[in-house]
Amino acid sequence: MPEAVSASLSARADSSLSAVWPVRRRDPRLQRAERWLRYAVPSTLSVFLACLVALAAIHIRGQRAEIIAGAEAEVEGFARLAAHALRSAEGQHLDLRVLLPEDGRHSGRRLVLLAPNARITQAHPPLPAEMETLPDILGPSEPLSALGERAGAVLIDLPGGERVLAAVHNLPNGGGQVAVLQPVDPLMIGWGARTRDQIVLVGAAILVIVGVGVAYGLQTRQATLADRACEQIRLRLETALRRSDCGLWDWDIARGRIYWSDSMYTLLGYRREQPYLAFGTVNALVHPDDGDLYSLARAVAANQTHVDHAFRVRGADGSYVWLRARAEVVADGFDGGRHLVGIAVDISQQRALEETNAAADMRLRDAVEAISEAFVLWDQGNRLVLCNSKFRHLHALSAEDAQPGRRYIDVMSRGALPQIRRETPEIGMATARTFEAELADGRWLQISERRTRDGGYVSVGTDITSLKRQQEQLVASERELIETVTDLKRSRRTLEVQTQQLADLAERYLDQKAVAESANRSKSEFLANMSHELRTPLNAIIGFADVMENEVLGPIGTPRYGEYARDIRQSGGHLLTMIDDILDMARLEARRVRLKPRALSAGKAVDDAIEAVSAEAARKDMRIHVDVRPGVELLADIRGIHRILVGILENAVKFTGAGGQVGVRVRQAGEHVHVFVADTGIGIPRAALPHLGQPFTKVETQITSRHRGSGLGLAIARSTAELHGGALRIRSEENVGTVVLLKLPAPTLQRLETIAQAAGREAAAAGRPAVDRRSAA
Repeated sequence: MPEAVSASLSARADSSLSAVWPVRRRDPRLQRAERWLRYAVPSTLSVFLACLVALAAIHIRGQRAEIIAGAEAEVEGFARLAAHALRSAEGQHLDLRVLLPEDGRHSGRRLVLLAPNARITQAHPPLPAEMETLPDILGPSEPLSALGERAGAVLIDLPGGERVLAAVHNLPNGGGQVAVLQPVDPLMIGWGARTRDQIVLVGAAILVIVGVGVAYGLQTRQATLADRACEQIRLRLETALRRSDCGLWDWDIARGRIYWSDSMYTLLGYRREQPYLAFGTVNALVHPDDGDLYSLARAVAANQTHVDHAFRVRGADGSYVWLRARAEVVADGFDGGRHLVGIAVDISQQRALEETNAAADMRLRDAVEAISEAFVLWDQGNRLVLCNSKFRHLHALSAEDAQPGRRYIDVMSRGALPQIRRETPEIGMATARTFEAELADGRWLQISERRTRDGGYVSVGTDITSLKRQQEQLVASERELIETVTDLKRSRRTLEVQTQQLADLAERYLDQKAVAESANRSKSEFLANMSHELRTPLNAIIGFADVMENEVLGPIGTPRYGEYARDIRQSGGHLLTMIDDILDMARLEARRVRLKPRALSAGKAVDDAIEAVSAEAARKDMRIHVDVRPGVELLADIRGIHRILVGILENAVKFTGAGGQVGVRVRQAGEHVHVFVADTGIGIPRAALPHLGQPFTKVETQITSRHRGSGLGLAIARSTAELHGGALRIRSEENVGTVVLLKLPAPTLQRLETIAQAAGREAAAAGRPAVDRRSAA
């Protein structure tokens, strides 16, 4: 019992310490053994009680059986002795009282003498008269009458309920039998007393053991509840520490080991691998610039009882965490040693905030110092908080005079107030006011004072001298502006008159434009009609000149007439060419040219055009290089593309000297085909390039003036290319050569379908069958 109570108290004390002070944690093996004993001890006590009760019962039953066995032997022996005594007294009357004296040793024993006919002849103590035979005494089912002395001592229940031991022994010579009856109850008087004593002892032992078990169970239950409560307290404490970014720690100074709580490990990101940490291990984690644990140990050795120290500890990720350790030296009641026990709080955010605040305060001071205004801040007790050098300069204060914390009266008494020539009225409310003051040196200050939330006030003095001067200038400018506005009003009326005149001019311009457009159309129609009318007589002139030149009808006499006829024919041909160009240009400008585009081989189109200028090129001993990749096709009108290429090549051959070179190159460029015509001719001046391609435009130089032409070749080529959906570009340099880029569409499927649909609509309108898309290709 004392050991159990002691163990229970120790368990509770240890559990409480483990919850309130984590450094007292027990060995996990002892905890497992204790949990096992909580169930093993009650089971052992129960088994012991069961064994004790069983052994006591077996012992009591053994004593009773031993008494019965002894009584049986005694009764049987007594019956044998009685039969021997009766045989010795044969022929004599023997009183049974002599054989069974009343000395108290044989309480309740009865001696019965039976005749040979089984009838009772004598009994001591005497029997009632109705009991004449042994079955009358023992009952009808008794076995002694039949078995005799062979039955030995037999335990028999009498009819009256009494239990006796009976034994029968035969007398010699058939002289009858002697029976001994011994009641069992008198024999059991001593056994009953001993049994009661044993039951009392066993019951007392059972009560004691049950009491011990109950007490142990209650103590165990209390210890379990205490352990649970302590564990909950420990978990709550760990949760509170973890939520508060704190950690418990206990430094056993004598043993040089340190205990960390779970929250401390969580705070630094480590995992617990052993119950305690070595002093050197923890000391190695402290930042070298923040001291070490040896200094704390020396301070504790110098009888310092409290420690408040901030330092950095390296975390699991390698970064340092700022901790503030507050601890107290306590004496350990178990081993008498000294422990430094306390908490470590994560102050990383606080330190970062302090650094941020310090940086912000420094930036604020720099900003206040950098502003151009005189700035001062007073607290609610009229003490100086902050001011800049402009304020000190304005009041003739030194840096020592304007120390933060000094009262307004002390600060102002050390300086000098600026001399004010005049002041403007104050503007503002009770918590703020603004006024302007002109100093004696001619400067103007705008002073703004405002109350702060803590009861102080801030004052800002702004130099507004330039603003005042600008205001004066603005007043003068305002007067000038009024005069300018008056002039503008007069100018506005003039502009309104001019606007009306411009509107009239615009209307007349539109009329003249319409007249010019009509004249242009008339010109185009006139040129078309005149070109048609001139072709008829020119054909006759050219035909007759050709007949006369070839003397078809016979000689015409003087040979000079033949030369005249040739000149007439050549001039007529040139004039007819010019008329054709004019007619084509007029048709292009009037949009009367209708193209029939189709897919053409680029190589075939180039060869046809080169064939038209090959005679002139051969006459000038010129080489024409052709670079056309096979399979390249154009989407163009066959006559139109021939006219474009011939015009470009004629110009290239015309303006290239004898022995020069002309190159033609064709390349596929996406959905278009580029035709490059390059020559090594005289080139074109840069200033004349923007005007090329306009009707009747010629580049007049000393060399080009020798060549005849209408100036419509490039204009017709450009207009025809644009009508095809392409473009014509020219790049040239004098005395180097000219490159002409002709951009034409390629025969894509979508374009062929569009051409086929347009041909179908035209055929439907004219009543002809539609052209198939494949024929157009």
